[in-house]
Amino acid sequence: MNYLENTMNNLAPQNQITWKGKSEELKETSNEIFIIFALALITAYLVMAATFNSFIHPFIIILTVPLAVFGGLIFILFLNSSINIFSQIALVILIGISTKNSILIVDYANQIRRTGAKIETAIKDACKLRIRPIIMTSLSTMIAMLPLVIGNIGPGAGEGSRLAVGSTILGGMIISTFFTLYITPTMYLALAKNTKRIDAVDLELKKQLN
Repeated sequence: MNYLENTMNNLAPQNQITWKGKSEELKETSNEIFIIFALALITAYLVMAATFNSFIHPFIIILTVPLAVFGGLIFILFLNSSINIFSQIALVILIGISTKNSILIVDYANQIRRTGAKIETAIKDACKLRIRPIIMTSLSTMIAMLPLVIGNIGPGAGEGSRLAVGSTILGGMIISTFFTLYITPTMYLALAKNTKRIDAVDLELKKQLN
């Protein structure tokens, strides 16, 4: 769209291009979706920071979002879909869905650390015990997206919108689920090794009271 506008300005500056249909929607919402995406990311980070009482642990969890976005964009191209308002909404939805797997690992690792275990042992045990719910919930989401993707074989009403949502979420979940099992434990060991236990403040308070 920018290329066409620049070409028109160079060749015939006295004329203008008027966008209609999906092009008009994309033109109007392209700038707003970046603001919405950023606000959703910041809101999720702040909520998790208050929950985990840490700024490092939410950052580890948020690292899965670029993987999900990358997977969604790859499947949009692979399934010959397009980036429209529906795929942009699906990318915002992926923020909440993709962080779920990392939250399961990080939260359980923090619980194990409360027992006095070392960080290496905590993250290993968390991955072993949480891999089943991660795979189950991720598979259920992927299976739920299959009708949106498979149902678009051939023309039909709402074909573009269903394919955009289904391909974006399906691709984002496949990529993020696979890489989360490797990246989240690695980044947890690298970034959280110098952090205190989640209940460090409570332990210090009890020590002072006693």
